[in-house]
Amino acid sequence: MGAWADDVEDGIALFREGKYAEAEARLSGASGTEAGAYLAASLARQKKYAEAEAPALAVLKDSPAHEVAVTALAEALFGQKKYDEAIERLSTALARKDDLAYAYFWRGKAYDKKNQAARMVADYQAFLKHAPKAPEAPAVQAVLAALR
Repeated sequence: MGAWADDVEDGIALFREGKYAEAEARLSGASGTEAGAYLAASLARQKKYAEAEAPALAVLKDSPAHEVAVTALAEALFGQKKYDEAIERLSTALARKDDLAYAYFWRGKAYDKKNQAARMVADYQAFLKHAPKAPEAPAVQAVLAALR
């Protein structure tokens, strides 16, 4: 268990440092919820969208509102232009847990691609409410300001 736990902890730390390929390498052999969620996120951040889906879905099967897995799946679906599926899955996650900031962010982006401005605005406002200091917040605020 020691080596496995070290791989997961190291993989998560590498992910948080933005070293996504290294995180992927550490997490790919590990099992468990956190390993799967961060593996999916690492893959999504590397634009390996199709590969990110399976580990994200595996985590969400047992933990339907796992924030990292929800975000990874959203990024993966958006990256593959699967906007309808992203909206559906994010709506399901938000029905279970309504404070998933990045679920609102990615669903807002999907609504934007579907030309559903009112829904995009509502989701972006919810994102800002839940994550006002997120790195994406200034860009979201600029989009909302441009609509006024």
